[in-house]
Amino acid sequence: MTSKQWEKLMAVLNGQVFEPVPVGFIIDSPWLPGWAGMSIIDYFSSEQMWFEANLKAVRQFPDIMFLPGFWSEFGMCTEPSAFGAKCSWQENELPYADKIITDIQDVHSLCKPNPKTDGLLPFVLNRLKHYQGRIEQAGHAIRFAVSRGPLNVASFLAGSTEFLMAIRTNPDETRKLLGIVTDFIIDWLELQARTFPSIDGIFILDDIVGFLGEEDFKESALPYLRRIFQSLDVTVKFFHNDAPGLICAPYLPQIGVNLFNFSFQHTLGRMKELTNNAVTLLGNIPTVDVLAAGAPEDVQNSVKSALESISDKSRIILSCGGGMPPGVSTENIEAFLSATG
Repeated sequence: MTSKQWEKLMAVLNGQVFEPVPVGFIIDSPWLPGWAGMSIIDYFSSEQMWFEANLKAVRQFPDIMFLPGFWSEFGMCTEPSAFGAKCSWQENELPYADKIITDIQDVHSLCKPNPKTDGLLPFVLNRLKHYQGRIEQAGHAIRFAVSRGPLNVASFLAGSTEFLMAIRTNPDETRKLLGIVTDFIIDWLELQARTFPSIDGIFILDDIVGFLGEEDFKESALPYLRRIFQSLDVTVKFFHNDAPGLICAPYLPQIGVNLFNFSFQHTLGRMKELTNNAVTLLGNIPTVDVLAAGAPEDVQNSVKSALESISDKSRIILSCGGGMPPGVSTENIEAFLSATG
């Protein structure tokens, strides 16, 4: 993000209203390679192609806040790889990490990885180190320490269905697993922040949170998320959960979150109520059906409907209800911008 964009983000978080309403998108490997005309495997394996794809996006759309900005990642393999998960790669499919826990009792032999040396994490940092100068020459800075969240990582290590069942059947083992993963995530965020002093934000992604009922959320998500979001003294504490978010929304201020990207199933007005307008909302038009598959006029109508649905436009950054999905065209992004003002 540029300094001007960062200052605007700070102002939005503090309740300042802008006209037109700011626009921001989470962009990473599902969208960028295809839009930039390269394969997914090239995007991951070539630092130069990764940089050029991100640079093309910020130059093509200078009025959009792209979050977290020049995101160095290897899809869902990033954090699980540090635990030893086998990562599978195809030319134009997103990579996948195999689970390493076949029995929940295996957590008793699980060790916390070292983010300085383990898995793909050193490559994530080195990519940013190698291109930090060119990112800054382009007028941007590395602003966020980023990680998948504790339930997300745990579900990759143990399997999503198995992990969710274990929350009820094996609470002690679940707590141990989440404790190890949370400690690792905090180490990982702290390493990023030490490496890049320009970092003043945390970005955590965890869709598994949306599959929990309220009691399970309070027991198996809230304390771990709170530890993570309070681990660094930063200004922006950004949470992404584009699975159902009605359960977690009222607890976000308690956790420390002040920027939230959520499912398009929930209206901006409803989320304002649930968060007591204490959290800036990033959303909220449908990702695939409208932004990716719709015509430009469909995108414009959806954006206008979202704006018309709320009278209070404070703490709003217009976006889609999730990360930018594959297949979103330049024309549809331009239509989105034109509909804001």
